[in-house]
Amino acid sequence: MHKEATLYRMVTPGHICPFGLKSKDLLKREGFKVDDRHLSTREETDAFKQKHGVDTTPQTFIDGQRVGGYDELRRHFNKTPEEDFGSRYTPVIATFALAALATLAFLLRATVFKDGEIFTLEGTIMTFIGVAMVLLSLQKIQDVVAFSRQFITYDLLGMKKPRYAYVYPFVEAYAGLAMIAGIPAMLFAPFSIFIGAIGAVSVIKAVYIDKRELKCACVGGNSDVPLGFISLTENLGMLGAGLWMLFS
Repeated sequence: MHKEATLYRMVTPGHICPFGLKSKDLLKREGFKVDDRHLSTREETDAFKQKHGVDTTPQTFIDGQRVGGYDELRRHFNKTPEEDFGSRYTPVIATFALAALATLAFLLRATVFKDGEIFTLEGTIMTFIGVAMVLLSLQKIQDVVAFSRQFITYDLLGMKKPRYAYVYPFVEAYAGLAMIAGIPAMLFAPFSIFIGAIGAVSVIKAVYIDKRELKCACVGGNSDVPLGFISLTENLGMLGAGLWMLFS
């Protein structure tokens, strides 16, 4: 028999609560059948909070008993709090680690692959895109929890699988480093195409079709940059570079 849980979360035309998405994903991973109930207006959300005497949503109920919000749900399942995923030194570690890997990538291209095309226009553009991808991934990795909370509110795959948000920055870093190093395109281009294509479609849907006003997670979860042209350019750049490297 399936274990069952009832989840109340805010889903409006302009806002999808990231903690609601994460609560739903966690419940499913714990083997629960989720009765997913949307609070579709601010008035409906306020009425729910007043009725149950709570200050925030989402709220999860298991066996008729209120467990609480996302943090309480993680504690209920004895999961490590998200805030403990990194440390105060994470930004420093991420900066020096990616700097070292980028240096190795340049040395690999010069000594192993001996790629003279780096000095051509095409090589320069591809190297620039690779460096940009590494720098953008750095912004995300410095606080991957904050990044995930913004990212999953518009990324189509992130909405379905919130843990994808924790993988995305590292895939972006790998593709960028591989592009800098000049390794065979088959080893990295599919990754660049995959995340670039999903990202581009997600931004187009959220911004230009659904007309949602969101913050862009492309430069980290703590940014105040509006989602739109910048994020779309990032994703189209990854998609285009991956396709070019794969088929050129």
